[in-house]
Amino acid sequence: MASFPRIDAGNDVTRQVLSESPDLMVVEFRFEKVGAEGTMHSHPHVQSTYVKSGKYRFFLSDKVIEIGPGDSFIIPSNVEHGCLCLEPGVLIDSFTPRRDDFL
Repeated sequence: MASFPRIDAGNDVTRQVLSESPDLMVVEFRFEKVGAEGTMHSHPHVQSTYVKSGKYRFFLSDKVIEIGPGDSFIIPSNVEHGCLCLEPGVLIDSFTPRRDDFL
């Protein structure tokens, strides 16, 4: 089992790859304070997000949703998205296929 470092993802967010294979990657994102932000972006990977802790406002293309502990949702391939932290916590994201840019 490989151990991956926790890295600064910017905007008071850190990320750590938890596990990976060519077909799937699981990543933990820690949002350190209210106002921490996942900037708007898109990627060809399908993403599943699970809220381990904290509260967030997600911007998904033209939709806005607020989520908290235990919530999960899917972000389709190439959909622009980002989030704003409303209460510090942890998101667990899965990507298929693996995000090689995170390795």
